[in-house]
Amino acid sequence: MGGKYRITGDAYPRMRRPRRRHRLVLAGIGAVVVLGLVGWGTLQLIDVFTGGDRSANAAGHRRACPSPAASAAPARALPKPAAVKVNVYNATTRAGLAKTAAEELKKRGFAIGEVGNASKEYDKKVPGTAVLLGAPTATDGSFSVLGTHLVGAVQKTDTRKTAEVDLILGAKFTAFSTQQEATAAMASLTKPSPAPSSSC
Repeated sequence: MGGKYRITGDAYPRMRRPRRRHRLVLAGIGAVVVLGLVGWGTLQLIDVFTGGDRSANAAGHRRACPSPAASAAPARALPKPAAVKVNVYNATTRAGLAKTAAEELKKRGFAIGEVGNASKEYDKKVPGTAVLLGAPTATDGSFSVLGTHLVGAVQKTDTRKTAEVDLILGAKFTAFSTQQEATAAMASLTKPSPAPSSSC
């Protein structure tokens, strides 16, 4: 070729494709940005769903938690001494003990039934203060009322169907509690239980 297009010398120009490094860099940056956005969006979705569950659970817990007034136990209803019929038996060697005890209980308002010596099952076989013997229903009523006048008595039940209670006096019996002590003990039994502390 001649003119200005003539090639001179023995060196030929090399025909190379233009480098595309800047495109690769941009592609890499774009991939990092996309991955970052995907990860951020995933975390946001997790927070939304788990946060909603915590809020629902907290709200449900608040609804289920009872108020202190509802948790307080009501006052316990116990029978009056006049409604408790007591049979008084002497299981000791001290003569006249059952009669004396029965007279004292009568003064305190109890209804008195039989008075005498204890049966062979208990005669001289009660080493403690006394034994209260009655039907299973007496444990939440008559036993509690009579027990406020006699500390240390052992409670036992049998198969009787009647409501009276047997008071079997033992070797360690000396006297009933004072009227003031019995009244205070009765008040403690009948007052409402305090409401438990709430953790809501």
